[in-house]
Amino acid sequence: MPTTQKRGDGYRITVSCGYDLTGKQIRRTTTWKPEPGMTARQIEKELARQAVLFEEKCKTGQVLGGNVKLADFAERWFEDYGKTRLRPTTYRRYRSLLPRVNAAIGHIRLDRLQPHHLIALYKNLQESGIRTDVKYRPAQDVQAIMRARSLTQDKLAKMAGVAITVVRAACHGKNVAEQSARKLSTALELPALFEPVDQGKTLSTESVRYHHRMISSILSTAVKWQVIPSNPCERVDLPKAERKEAHYLDEEQAGRLLEALDREADIQYRTAVQVLLYTGLRRGELCGLEWQDVDFDQAVLHVCRSSIYLPGRGVFTDETKTQTSVRSIKVSTDVLTLLRAFRAWQNQHRLQLGDQWHECGRLFTTWDGQPIHPDTLSGWFHDFIQRNDLPPITLHGLRHTNATLLIAAGTNLQTVAKRLGHANTTTTSKIYAHAIQSADAAAADTLQDILHPVRKQA
Repeated sequence: MPTTQKRGDGYRITVSCGYDLTGKQIRRTTTWKPEPGMTARQIEKELARQAVLFEEKCKTGQVLGGNVKLADFAERWFEDYGKTRLRPTTYRRYRSLLPRVNAAIGHIRLDRLQPHHLIALYKNLQESGIRTDVKYRPAQDVQAIMRARSLTQDKLAKMAGVAITVVRAACHGKNVAEQSARKLSTALELPALFEPVDQGKTLSTESVRYHHRMISSILSTAVKWQVIPSNPCERVDLPKAERKEAHYLDEEQAGRLLEALDREADIQYRTAVQVLLYTGLRRGELCGLEWQDVDFDQAVLHVCRSSIYLPGRGVFTDETKTQTSVRSIKVSTDVLTLLRAFRAWQNQHRLQLGDQWHECGRLFTTWDGQPIHPDTLSGWFHDFIQRNDLPPITLHGLRHTNATLLIAAGTNLQTVAKRLGHANTTTTSKIYAHAIQSADAAAADTLQDILHPVRKQA
């Protein structure tokens, strides 16, 4: 039986929900305030109704304890919702953000979390020193140290307990994660082997907005589960999103890249990069391609899955980024010729390896036929760009190049969006605003070229 008590201009409703393991009574409380102008009789009737409703919610589990903190609910959300509803990459990214959120507002009860708490958090996230992902670069010549000690990359990787790709990066003077830098320094007994890079760098606006999306998703579920009446994230103005231009190659630069690829001896990397440029696929989509997805007769490529890597899980097959990313796209004769030549080479290579070959059906694989690590492809491409003195661009930049060249050539936006796997043309138009503006200017010049002679004749 619920009890009510007058408190200030409102009433506190208390419901008993049994006893805990220590024998202590469990109570749930809520506060109700009468509307201005209500009579004493109306207040009495409505208070009784609110008490009954609150008691029913408590009995059906719709009300958690009033002292449930954000950190505790977030953990429950990850277990009951995140594990089954989020993509693995999103789940991991959200998990990595949670400690920073918990440190700032995790102690606050859900029913007391207000917009000003979130505003303070987002402001704090934009301050210097907040980053926990500071990279470290070699302060000494790692390769020279290894030669002096007769160490191979594989041996050092095993000594330090890191991936061989980390050792390779350090040998080339590239940045590595703090934990990896610490392990390599310990293994080589050189405390000053690495130095921090951009230690005072702040989080980007997009990172702050990503924190907001995670918190909002958690609180939206709390509303759906009737733990709180509304989501305070909906009443917060976020920092304005930074508009970043997509990095891409122009027609002349793309031609130079293709010429440089023709000089490369490794047919797998040569083929992979050209397929990305001609199709605009995402890296994970390319790594997930299987030979059964290539229709040589109809000149169609079926994009059905993605291949990604996560620490602790390795390389695995996942769904595409969105439902619209599952698509079939036409490919040119040049692409089909590339793929036929590459398939012939792979078949011959498989026969040479015999029992060492692990058949997985993928186009692009490790030397023994297993799914290729996406970062392996990215690493090769980075070295290829530098080796050939090409404009700095990532593998994803080839996707931007593909879309930009298509738009510049007059391909309509809907077709480009469909080939890229975008849900709608709005996404495409935002990313490739630069190309659309250039195409619009070219269209104006074309129209002038058509109409000017006509006008002159008249």
